Amino acid sequence: MIELYTAATPNGWKISIMLEELGIDYKVMPVNLTKDEQKAPAFLAMNPNGKIPVIRDTSNNKVIFESGAILIYLAEKYQNFYPSDNKYEILQWLMFQVGGVGPMMGQANVFVRYFPEKIQVVIDRYQNEVKRLFAVMDKHLEKRDYLAGEYSIADIANWSWVHIAYWPKVELTDFPNLKAWVERIAQRPAVIKGITIPNKIDADAIKKAGQKLIK
Repeated sequence: MIELYTAATPNGWKISIMLEELGIDYKVMPVNLTKDEQKAPAFLAMNPNGKIPVIRDTSNNKVIFESGAILIYLAEKYQNFYPSDNKYEILQWLMFQVGGVGPMMGQANVFVRYFPEKIQVVIDRYQNEVKRLFAVMDKHLEKRDYLAGEYSIADIANWSWVHIAYWPKVELTDFPNLKAWVERIAQRPAVIKGITIPNKIDADAIKKAGQKLIK
């Protein structure tokens, strides 16, 4: 059994989507970020960095933190979405998300939505970097349906962030191939279910992801 310590964030969705794609039994352990439960001693014992997601594999009591590492662990354990003959192409796009898309979108989100002072030069810097990364993906997806040939953990990781491009006010309509990829993945049943864990997101977010409304 996999225990998933998570919250409704892009990094959390990566793992709930992956677990739904694998079709395995798992137990959700919600972490309330607004109450700083991720800073509690019991959580820090699993992840000293105090961030979600974290998994515990009860079959071997192994604890894994960092979403990219968790995706690789699950893919290797259950032998899916990370084929050995294509693992390095998948890995490079996974790292593209971990080192680029996630951090840049995260900073854009903070300065566009949450920072009390609107510093336009900073907003422009992060929005422009998000757009640059999106342009890289858009060009790459020009003649392919998925980032590394077939659907993989690289798509799961990147989609979990890219589908909320509207959070930092970046329009996907400027990136037609990327937009089509977002909409393609958004129709997968495991994705539709995965982004409702540990709690449902609002209908507007679901529509913007190109999905059917979850009632």
